[in-house]
Amino acid sequence: MSDLTERGRAFRNAIAAFIEARREAKLKGKEDDAGTTSRYDYATWLADAARRVGQIQAVTHVLKATHPDARGSSLHVAPRSLPPHVEIGSHLLGEDYAEDVVGNAAALDVFKFLKIEVEGRRLLDWMQAGDADLRSVLHPDADIATGWMEAFGNLVRSDPAPSSHEAAKQVYWLVSDRPSNDTDYHLLQPLFSSSLAHAVHADIQDARFGEANKLARQAFRVKETHEVPYRDYRNLVARKLGGTKPQNISQLNSERGGVNYLLASLPPTWTGESPQNLLHLESVLEKFTYFEGVRPLVRTLADFLQSDPDRNKETRDRREAIEQALGSQLPVFAASIHARLEPGWTRDPDCHLPLCEQLWLDPERIELPPREAHEQEDQDFKAAYDRGDWLDEVAGRFVNWVNSQLREAGMTAVGDAEYKHWARQAIVDAAWPVPMQRRAPVGGQS
Repeated sequence: MSDLTERGRAFRNAIAAFIEARREAKLKGKEDDAGTTSRYDYATWLADAARRVGQIQAVTHVLKATHPDARGSSLHVAPRSLPPHVEIGSHLLGEDYAEDVVGNAAALDVFKFLKIEVEGRRLLDWMQAGDADLRSVLHPDADIATGWMEAFGNLVRSDPAPSSHEAAKQVYWLVSDRPSNDTDYHLLQPLFSSSLAHAVHADIQDARFGEANKLARQAFRVKETHEVPYRDYRNLVARKLGGTKPQNISQLNSERGGVNYLLASLPPTWTGESPQNLLHLESVLEKFTYFEGVRPLVRTLADFLQSDPDRNKETRDRREAIEQALGSQLPVFAASIHARLEPGWTRDPDCHLPLCEQLWLDPERIELPPREAHEQEDQDFKAAYDRGDWLDEVAGRFVNWVNSQLREAGMTAVGDAEYKHWARQAIVDAAWPVPMQRRAPVGGQS
């Protein structure tokens, strides 16, 4: 350590602090032991990280976002290297873009390590630049240190022979004026630009939940002037990638909770939508019955159960797949209501939905100022949201709804414990990242 330069000490301190934080997170209040101490020794952890970095790859375009079973190549294409177009695309990101990571989710801590910043640049950048001060703190043996730097720097790489896969979306593109000639087509594979999706997601999240836009929105509602414009994205659809394991698609997808917004592909009307079709209802599940894709899934589940399949793993897996597909419509249904209706729509005296469903479908109401003469009602609404027991209540109502649908199809009711578990998870997914995310403790959700 005494032979290190000042920059070298800065590198070593940053690396040592990261490794120590990983060790403390691993222990989580438990007593230290020799095994943990040895695994998180400075040199030992770096050696292991240099070995594991080959299991992940930094990319901008993710193949598995197209299909989770696709086994072809993801790509890293710097936006600045793309040709300019008048249309919106990845090329507009320039130098300011987020790199994604694909591969073994168990090795993602290595990417977090390489994102540590020293002197305003990531360790990954210094590794790729072959920084001498950084090399000096990796290992006393210069050859080993150089090998580690090359391994870490190789996080950004391209497959020598990029490959597609049968599960990837592909398009035949005519490159001549002879559509009858099969050889005059190129086979193209569109790739999902995760970096662009992440930038869009960040902008939409800021518009929906950011403090500055919140103040602008409040000024807009009371028809007051404000120093910044009010931004609003309407008719959004949330496309969920990865199910309960969004990290299996990519790191950025995991950071987004699997949520990828789709903008409405129709001319905007900017008139706002009325909650009229949700008023006077005893339960919003009356509407969920006719939500896109729900009735076919219920019919598929009922038909499968009525076929009296063998009680084996294949049957259990098939049933769970149908059940989870049905449950996955809950966050899509909720997101469509969040996007269409202005916060506070449940304050309408004609809203007869049970409180748990109001909390689920109108969570941003808790951010609105209390109404005169309704202060206690609005405070009670916020307190009920914070308690969080509405999640289980909605899940229970969903289970009752499933059973009623099956009874109408001629089936007997199913056990509710398993249904309630994955229904609750789906509802959490729908509520995330609304106000409960802003209340979540640092370090993750509970």
